Amino acid sequence: MTTSPSRSRRPRALARFLVVAPLLAAGALTGVPAAHAAPADDVRINEVVTTGDVNDSVELYNKGTASVDVSGWILKDDDKDHSYTIPSGTALAPGGFRAFDVSGAFGLGSADQARLYLADGKTQVDGFSWSKHSDPSWSRCGDGTGSFAQADSVTLGAANDCGTGGGPTTPVAWPGGSAVATADGLNVFGEDLSGLYQDGGVLWAAQNSGTLWRLVSDGSGGWKPDTANGWSSGKSLRFPGGSGSPDSEGVTATPGGIFVASERNGDASGTSRLSVLRYDVSGTGTSLTATKEWNLTSDLPSTGSNLGLEAITWVPDASLTGAGLKDASTGAAYDPAHYGAHGDGVFLVGVEGTGMVYGYVLADSGSYTRIASFSSGLSGVMELQWEPQASRLWAVCDDTCDGRHQTLAVSTTGVFAPTTTYNRPSGMPNYNNEGFALAGADACVAGSKPVYWSDDANDGGHALRRGSVSC
Repeated sequence: MTTSPSRSRRPRALARFLVVAPLLAAGALTGVPAAHAAPADDVRINEVVTTGDVNDSVELYNKGTASVDVSGWILKDDDKDHSYTIPSGTALAPGGFRAFDVSGAFGLGSADQARLYLADGKTQVDGFSWSKHSDPSWSRCGDGTGSFAQADSVTLGAANDCGTGGGPTTPVAWPGGSAVATADGLNVFGEDLSGLYQDGGVLWAAQNSGTLWRLVSDGSGGWKPDTANGWSSGKSLRFPGGSGSPDSEGVTATPGGIFVASERNGDASGTSRLSVLRYDVSGTGTSLTATKEWNLTSDLPSTGSNLGLEAITWVPDASLTGAGLKDASTGAAYDPAHYGAHGDGVFLVGVEGTGMVYGYVLADSGSYTRIASFSSGLSGVMELQWEPQASRLWAVCDDTCDGRHQTLAVSTTGVFAPTTTYNRPSGMPNYNNEGFALAGADACVAGSKPVYWSDDANDGGHALRRGSVSC
């Protein structure tokens, strides 16, 4: 998430309220009491029932501290033409649950989605996808913030019964050392350092101001800006043609170049522009113009302009075909040959405001095809990282979710599904970490390798921190 360079940084909760409040409107405009004009982001899909003795149902939960009027909001499955409108006069009290029987409007299948929209039917608030029927209930563990798992019982309208259900339940301890240390000099980057990606001896870092950093080792386990080839202060990014300033949130490296995820043009910050941009970083100039843009805005559910694409990672085709990924656009196994020239991999992008992840084949021609969509298992996703050695995807949430990390893998049914939810290392405060990167297998020593986080708020004058994870 970015902030205006001319203003002091707002707390995240306030920033989200300022984005969503115009969509909800105050009582003077809607007739809804002012107490109900709470952030839409406080309302989460909390439980889904798709089969059994209970009709197909979706439960909502208000994890906030103020009542939220959800009158006219819309529930959908994976078909855009299927919808259930929440009755007027429906409000969710703080910590309140409300279940809706959607069976009269549509059925929830064995591989389907539940999606929640504002009354405009376009602005998505939350979503959850699954690859098999509930048994007996898909439930967040814990309520409103945790990952979805198969609960021990159906509890529509009440707190979820996670117990020892058949999926990832309560978060477990960080799978590495508890200690975390700073990994940069004092006030080198300032605020808004976001996405990270380690590519051998280089750590790429995207800053929301439209800046890309090439970082090299400082000789003591940390990172510093490369001083060669114009990288000393990072390089400013531009859209194709040289205009605009991408709100660069995520970065990943591929054999075909460096790719950046942007949620808007900084020169038109009130409008979403959900794009993936490719850059050639081999030159010596101090700015980089994108060699290609894949503008995904029309293909994705609407979000607030500052709640869009926050994360990106690239997964080689071979990893996905080997795991048996199902192509949602064809209904068959993913076949790279079906798409022609596309860089031999799939890009996964994460949406901050909904926690959803989408998989795209980005053709060299500039076209794209969405082949996957699934929930990260977190209420928001700020970073995605593919770990090839373990064939797993990492999804990371910031201080909104207490710094939780979710791993996912391609399931036996061919879709990405959550595996384990991890707490942040016990030695790290609840920083506003929006970036996360893992060292490669070659960095493993005694069963452990380094990992890095970027703190968007630059707490204590440091934006980078270093920890460890089991190899």
